Amino acid sequence: MARWHALPRGWRQGIVALGVASVLCVPLAIVLRDPLGRWLWPDPRYDALRQRADAALQAGRLTGHEGARALYEAALALQPDRLEASEGLARVGRAALARAEAHLRAGDPAQALAALQLARDLQAPAARIDALQRQAQALQARATGLEALLARAQAAQAFGRLDDGPDAALPLYQQVLQARPRDQRALEGREDALSDLLRPATAALARGDLALAADRVRRAERFDPGHAALPALHAGLARAIEQRDVRVRRLLAGGHPAAAAQVCDAWRAEEAVLQPPACASPLGEALLAAATAAAPRHPRDAARLLAMAADAGIAPTRLQAVQRRLRTDAGDAAPARDEASPRRQAQVAQALAQAEQARLRGDWLTPPGDSVWDHLRAAVALAPRDPRVLRAMAALQAAAQRCHADALRDNNLGRAGECLQAWRQLAPAEDGLATAQRRLAQRWLAVGSEWLEAGRTDDARRALAQARAMDPGVPGLDAFADRLRRAR
Repeated sequence: MARWHALPRGWRQGIVALGVASVLCVPLAIVLRDPLGRWLWPDPRYDALRQRADAALQAGRLTGHEGARALYEAALALQPDRLEASEGLARVGRAALARAEAHLRAGDPAQALAALQLARDLQAPAARIDALQRQAQALQARATGLEALLARAQAAQAFGRLDDGPDAALPLYQQVLQARPRDQRALEGREDALSDLLRPATAALARGDLALAADRVRRAERFDPGHAALPALHAGLARAIEQRDVRVRRLLAGGHPAAAAQVCDAWRAEEAVLQPPACASPLGEALLAAATAAAPRHPRDAARLLAMAADAGIAPTRLQAVQRRLRTDAGDAAPARDEASPRRQAQVAQALAQAEQARLRGDWLTPPGDSVWDHLRAAVALAPRDPRVLRAMAALQAAAQRCHADALRDNNLGRAGECLQAWRQLAPAEDGLATAQRRLAQRWLAVGSEWLEAGRTDDARRALAQARAMDPGVPGLDAFADRLRRAR
């Protein structure tokens, strides 16, 4: 110790700092051993692929099995944390842009469009790609001859070929309008062709064929989202989906979740049709509750109901938790107790008190196990005919409606959606639900439009998702989605 103190102060501080650094370097080296290893001893295959990619890029081979893009991507797959391959892909994108410009100067729009697709795939600057694509399409239209395109479009329309390929009427009219946006003959031809395309949709809606109607609407929106016939068709689809939603909710309210699941399964086969909201969370929750009730006496029925809940979109973690609880309940099952027993009455009172406490906290649906809905469901399972339970259900339903109205008035749309979902869980067949969902979806669209005008595209995209989840048939949804796509 005396020798230590005899050393100069600067030496002592340096020795201490060196010791601390040595101690810290050991765990740091353990944590970073993999990145350091890759940096100090890189995979030789990575360097070989990158060198071949550099040579291919230098030689102008951008695509193909031995092209620069494929080789850089293979190198990146080997060592994702190395920057050289990522930078190489960016150079390939820039080279594709330069190649597109060269093809345009040479008057070859087809090759220019192919190069632009490669540039887009590699995330080259979108504004430059769009500008060059417009030039290529205009050059392509002029090269083909606008008059010839118009004649071909009219001939295809006369034969009833509306949108079944690049030589159909609507794609050809679109090419003309890209070169001459105000061409009256092309505008009128497109209008007539879209009317022909949409004509069967009205009859399909009348006979309940939503798949055909939705498919025609989707195809028409590719060419003109603002066509005059689309709002009425959207409204008809929305009404039909709302009627389906009411049907499912009535089945659920009547205690027939398995029948509701069969109905929803039949509708899910219609891929082009948006599904009623009741076929998602409300159906899944009802199936879980039915499975829980059936488990003690009918375990096979419970397993079937759980499988239906999985098809309805219930998360696997929730299903596993219910299955574990059912197994535990089966092991600890005791004889059924009478609802009027003092212990059962006390449990009911406790569940209702916890539900009220959760309501005061605003925890309508979360956290799981301690929400209004969970405590009320426990009380219903204990004593479904108890007057206290029935009064609590009515009071909580009214409270959920007030919560939704207050949040909507305060423009707290997230809170309004949560309260609306609680209202839907408490009274799935309530007549005012559809109107409330439509109103909230419209508010999300209005807020999303404001965000989009302010340049907040991520927030606008979130608003679009909220509106679609709340009411997939709300008027203006597809038009707003189209605005968002163009803005992006």
